[in-house]
Amino acid sequence: MSKKLVSDLMVDYLERRDVKYVFGLCGHTVIGLLDALSRNDKVKYISNRHEAVASTAADGYARLTHKASVVLCHLGPGLTNVLTGVANAAFDSIPMVVIAGDVPSYYFGRHPHQEVNMHGDATQYKMLEPVVKRAWRVDDVEALPDIMDKAFRLAESGRPGPVLIDMPMDMFSREMEDYLWDRTYKDSHMTMRPALDPAAAKAIAKKLVEAKSPVLHAGGGILLSQASEELAALAEFLDIPVSRTLMGQGCLSDRHPLMIGQTGFWGLEFTHSLTTKADVILGLGTRFAEADSSSWYRGVTFDPDYTTFLQIDIDPLEIGRNYPVEIGAIGDLKIGLAQILEEVKKICPEGKKNPELRAMIAEAKAAFKESRTDIANDSRFPMTPQRILKDVREVIPEDAVIFTDVGWNKNGVAQQYDITIPGTIHHSSGLATMGFGASAVLGGKMAAPDKICLTLTGDGGFGVNPTCLATAVEQNIACTWVVMNNSAFGTIAGLENANYHTKFGTVFHTPDGESYTPRWADVAKAYGVESICVNSAEEFKPALEKAMEANRAGRPFLVEAPMENIVVPTPGCWNINDIFSPNDLVKEGKLVKDEHGRFVAPSHAKSHNAK
Repeated sequence: MSKKLVSDLMVDYLERRDVKYVFGLCGHTVIGLLDALSRNDKVKYISNRHEAVASTAADGYARLTHKASVVLCHLGPGLTNVLTGVANAAFDSIPMVVIAGDVPSYYFGRHPHQEVNMHGDATQYKMLEPVVKRAWRVDDVEALPDIMDKAFRLAESGRPGPVLIDMPMDMFSREMEDYLWDRTYKDSHMTMRPALDPAAAKAIAKKLVEAKSPVLHAGGGILLSQASEELAALAEFLDIPVSRTLMGQGCLSDRHPLMIGQTGFWGLEFTHSLTTKADVILGLGTRFAEADSSSWYRGVTFDPDYTTFLQIDIDPLEIGRNYPVEIGAIGDLKIGLAQILEEVKKICPEGKKNPELRAMIAEAKAAFKESRTDIANDSRFPMTPQRILKDVREVIPEDAVIFTDVGWNKNGVAQQYDITIPGTIHHSSGLATMGFGASAVLGGKMAAPDKICLTLTGDGGFGVNPTCLATAVEQNIACTWVVMNNSAFGTIAGLENANYHTKFGTVFHTPDGESYTPRWADVAKAYGVESICVNSAEEFKPALEKAMEANRAGRPFLVEAPMENIVVPTPGCWNINDIFSPNDLVKEGKLVKDEHGRFVAPSHAKSHNAK
């Protein structure tokens, strides 16, 4: 039994939890913990130039490890800066433990330097409350061992997400008896996940076997629970087609004979031809979010008047959120899908075969790829985004880990870039944070040091926080940034131009109207990162090959590709279009108004009126 500094005991705890890295940015409230980290050779501190870079890199790390990452930040502006990355993790169900310094506990309410207390004394940690599963303020160091155990368990269990431990700076420098941490040596570091209620597994199996045209609709929950093999086994045994959300990309290979592709605004017409006609849809780890469901317009992506919805999720709040369900079940998808398949085999031991369906899927995929062949091979410059994706596919290894940003490099990639290995593509979906990819790739590479890790990002997204380059140099993180530069916030420029015939506020130009963009390759060189800005489509592939050589040699690299701003095809619908130009989709025949004044697909209106 002996006394130790609280900061040393906290770092010892992180080491016992096998925490490899702490992502952060210094401030006077956390130098006590930085001192302890400086004396530990097992937990490495990753210094960043902005808290959003730190929290987003931590997000990228946790996506690959499936364990809670750790973020350290200062009070005041540290908390406001870290907020976006923490919120992004929350929306995408990524586990994270945020340790934030605070003012000295004995100065609460006196408004010491940088304290935020406009609506209450000692309440600045509440800024993060809307985006964390739980926020603890440490008022007594003897409670800290319990709080640390609870924090990691909560972050990683149920629906994963971030939590906050708010630590008054004087607490780091206090001493406490080390025996008070005895419980943390006994508390398990893993929480067993729940199986489905056996009755639910049996009922769902019966529904799937008896259905005439079922669909398995897979979301990001499949990847969070690492249930890809179980999903494939169920789909293949009954020959059920699988649709997916944006976050579900990679849950099953995009080339799998039963994968019918993404749904919603950036989905595919063929996918919707099956999802709107499904008599039973089993939602797996998805809330049927707006973009994935064409703003819930009836008959566009899904048809709740025709389809019976079943839903499994780890979070009870998601069950029935956007469509009424006949069976709603809570459980881990890896365990639950295995349970369902076991029940299916009792009812239908031989399984089912549907060669006509497989042939139809193969034909539709081939036709879609053929329709993109010319533009993917086009040598015009600035490059087409399709040409960039084609060359990336040909250069990087199949198991490379890709982080996207927002815009074409996310929506177009999710629609047109085949992912064949689970866990090798990572999107910012819920918050759709511009700047996500450029920083998340740092953590991804740290989690998978033996893999090629790159981000596909736009110039708008990369420009949000290019200080990620400094982190890569200082920490020797050998990742690649591919900056698809169209000198604009391209997606919003296309949306505004389509609805208002102007691109005001969305394109980058000088006061005299000349197109303008920073030369990001030169910016990278200034940071000490090797880079190339290509001057023709033919130069892109060799430049990317040089990037791969640099990465394998342990060096980061940036490739800048001037790109034409081509709009991503949008077979689905999105309510924002109808708000701006409510009659356009009606004129195009994509939507009609039903008797209640709601927009629906024409086929849905006919069938509904017929009823």
